[in-house]
Amino acid sequence: MKIKDIYDHINSVAPFCLQEGYDNSGLCIGSMGYEVKKILVALDCTIDVAKEAAEKGCELIVTHHPVIFHAIKKLDLESVAGCLAASRTSVISAHTNFDSAVMNDILCERLGLSPSDIIAEENGAGIGCICDTEGFAPHELAERIAAALGNKVVRYNRKNSSADESLLRRIAVCSGSGGSFLNDVLAKGCDAFITGDVKHDVFIDAYNSNIVIYDAGHFHTENIFCEYMKNDLSSHFPEAEVSIAESNFDVLDYFLEVRG
Repeated sequence: MKIKDIYDHINSVAPFCLQEGYDNSGLCIGSMGYEVKKILVALDCTIDVAKEAAEKGCELIVTHHPVIFHAIKKLDLESVAGCLAASRTSVISAHTNFDSAVMNDILCERLGLSPSDIIAEENGAGIGCICDTEGFAPHELAERIAAALGNKVVRYNRKNSSADESLLRRIAVCSGSGGSFLNDVLAKGCDAFITGDVKHDVFIDAYNSNIVIYDAGHFHTENIFCEYMKNDLSSHFPEAEVSIAESNFDVLDYFLEVRG
């Protein structure tokens, strides 16, 4: 089995041609002709994931976020890319192409929501999902998100003073950093928007527009990639040993002040 076999299969699930112009999905490190028997899956290729792959003898790492995102003019062998090159570990990344093709459908399924529309269209592919529901109180939707994605923290804005107390029925979902789609979500008549990495000004705009936006974290809204990819590759390549990296974890710590 060659790296190209894995690449071609991922391309059939989430075509690399769907990636955004700024992206660097595809084979980031390695050669299509390399043989592969062990595959490690991770959301990000951190230095810990790179070392784990080398220790376990994995010839390939499959990640969501590209290990090389910007141009490299010098290869430091102590860097992540340098360690991978030195150990001859290949990396295939499926980023915005996976977002467009698969990610948000998986996220909606995990949240128990059924998509009926998309938020927007870019590069010929749909972005995000819109789900019509029977309705949630704001805190109920936050509880559902935390239970489904394993969040320690879910941030969301209050409704403003002119808003009524009606339930949140039309819910937009966009994994990762989707705050820039707030205007598209508003144009679709949504009451709530679940995404990650929400900036302060986006929260303010949401508050002023009578929509509740939920910051469920970039990691938590996209870590679902790992389980999906492990199961998919294991199913299509039973001769390969596929595992999720033990060092695949949220690198953020959270301080929660509990007041009596």
